Amino acid sequence: MKTKKKLMSAGRYLVLITLSLFIIVPVLWMVSTAFKGEAQTYSPVPVWIPRPISLSSFQKFFGLYSFGKMTRNSLVTCLGSMVICTACACFSGYGVTRFKFRGRKQFMAFLLVTQTFPSVMLVVPFYAVLSTYRLTNSLLGLTIVYAATNIAFSTWMMTSYFETIPLELDEAARVDGANSFTIFWRIVLPLTVPGIAAVAIFVLINGWNEYMYSSILISKDALKTLTVGIVSLNTQNQVHWNDMMAASTMSCLPLIILFLCFQRYFIAGMTSGAVKN
Repeated sequence: MKTKKKLMSAGRYLVLITLSLFIIVPVLWMVSTAFKGEAQTYSPVPVWIPRPISLSSFQKFFGLYSFGKMTRNSLVTCLGSMVICTACACFSGYGVTRFKFRGRKQFMAFLLVTQTFPSVMLVVPFYAVLSTYRLTNSLLGLTIVYAATNIAFSTWMMTSYFETIPLELDEAARVDGANSFTIFWRIVLPLTVPGIAAVAIFVLINGWNEYMYSSILISKDALKTLTVGIVSLNTQNQVHWNDMMAASTMSCLPLIILFLCFQRYFIAGMTSGAVKN
C-alpha cells in the first residue's frame, strides 16, 4: 500500500510538472528572446541564454515604437473600467443580498445569461451605440465597453462575497440608528476589501489583455492600446520577434507585480461563497 501511494503521488507530481512546463517554457523563451539581437533571434540553433545580452529591443519600446503612449492609453481605459465595475458591483451586490424586491432572481439570471454571448457578436452593437454618441476613436468609449463586458461577472463575484457577511451586522447598526447607506459605507464595505480587490484585479487583467474591441473601435494611432501595438509588430513582410517579445515582457511586468502583491485578496475573493457555513 505504501508503494502504491508513493507511485500515485509521483505520478501526480509528474503530471503537474509536465503541465507547468507547458506554461513556464514559453514564458522563459519570451524573456530570452527579448534580450537577443537580430542575429541570435533568427539563428537556426535555439539559444536560451543570449550572448551578448542586447537591450536594443527595450530601447525601441520607449523610442521607435512609442509604446509609452500606448501603455498610458491602456492604463487609462483599464483603470477607468475598473473603477466603474467595482463601484457598480459593490452597489448591486449589496442591494441584491440585503433587500428583497420583485425580480431579484431574474436580475441575477439576466446577468448570468449575458456572459453566454460570444464577444465577437457584441462588436457591431457596441460600434453602433458608440457611433450614435460620437464615442468611437475615444478612450472614454473604450472604457465604457470594457466596463460593460466585465460588470456582469463582477456583480456575481461581489454578490457571493456579500452573502458571506452576516445580516446581524446590518440589524445591529440599524438598531443604533444607522441608515442603509451608512451601514453599506461604514460597516459592510470595509469587510469586503478582499472581494473588491479580486474584482479590481479581474477587471484590470481583462482590460489590459483585451485586443478585439481596442483594434476595431480605435483607429487613431495616438489612441491605440498596448496589445494593438504589440500585434502591429507582426508585419506582412517580417515578424520582429525580439521587439515583440520585449514589448510582451514589458506588458506582463505590471500584471505580475500587481498579482504578487494582491494574490491573497484575489484568491480569497474568487473562492468566497464556494462553501456554505
